[in-house]
Amino acid sequence: MDKCNHVVGAKIVTTQVQATNSTERGHAGRSMAPAPRGRVILAFASVYLIWGSTYLAIRIAIETLPPFLMAGTRFLVAGFMLYLVVRMRTAEGLTRVHWRSTAIVGALLFLGGNGALVMGEERVPSGLAALLLSIIPLWMVLLGSTEHKGVKLGPRVFAGLVLGLAGIALLVGPSELLGHGQVDPIGAAILLVGSLSWAGGSVYSRRAALPKSTLLAASMEMLAGGALLIAAGLALGEGHSLDMTNVSLRSALGLVYLITFGSLLGFTSYNWLLTHSTPARVSTYGYVNPVVAVFLGWIVAGEPVTLRTVLATAVVVSAVALIITHRARPAKVEEAKALAEEEAPSIVPFD
Repeated sequence: MDKCNHVVGAKIVTTQVQATNSTERGHAGRSMAPAPRGRVILAFASVYLIWGSTYLAIRIAIETLPPFLMAGTRFLVAGFMLYLVVRMRTAEGLTRVHWRSTAIVGALLFLGGNGALVMGEERVPSGLAALLLSIIPLWMVLLGSTEHKGVKLGPRVFAGLVLGLAGIALLVGPSELLGHGQVDPIGAAILLVGSLSWAGGSVYSRRAALPKSTLLAASMEMLAGGALLIAAGLALGEGHSLDMTNVSLRSALGLVYLITFGSLLGFTSYNWLLTHSTPARVSTYGYVNPVVAVFLGWIVAGEPVTLRTVLATAVVVSAVALIITHRARPAKVEEAKALAEEEAPSIVPFD
């Protein structure tokens, strides 16, 4: 879960749901600027590979670092660095309402979403964790359909929902389904709750009173989420279990990677793509990242890839593709304009 790995990875709107590792608002009104093809390809590769690799990096980081303290440190440092850079470039005034709204979004995305991810990866392989979290678009569709003028669950979206649920059932079902290889049910439950929290934060952010600057909002959400994660870690006794002399170089490098590449470089590439490509193309990371995560977990960490995993991956990715590529057809010009304003991905990828 990475929202900016952070907070900007993927907001799935009511009519074109785009999965989510803070908030990307205000891109819909921007026109695409021309850019060299090679640079666009590199930016897509960055988003695909970096955000797909953060799940493995989390697993490595929590080998010897307490999960909540690790995640909290990651977002506090990345959020603080981003906040300083943005404040040097913008004089936008902040109100108490802005801080309150970003704190709520940060709690749902980072404490609820990323917190569940780091907990879940203690029981579930990183690739399968990414696969379970890829159902965020399903939650987004369901939550979005409850809103006023929310998307209607047409045949295409309904098929995506059914496929997604079938893929999850395949992963967590009994071994009799397709032999051994099913996901730990407790770990899977934690991850599914986390994906719901992430989706809820994404939906809420679309209507919340956030700063006009996307980057500023993202940094504030990461600061709030990071502080809450550290508070949760201390409340769970992680402070007593932390022994810096026992922290491995692997874990330390994993944390550094998450801060620099996952949160800062990945987010920068994603933010740049939103002004140089279409929302539909940018949103493809939603079904590429799980595949990358499964592959990296297998090739780097030796995580098992069974027939069950392959089939579940194909089913879930197909479901996400159905939902992400769905377009509602508004009947009125006014509705069409409103839809255009909603089509840019807005929240960060979960990881």
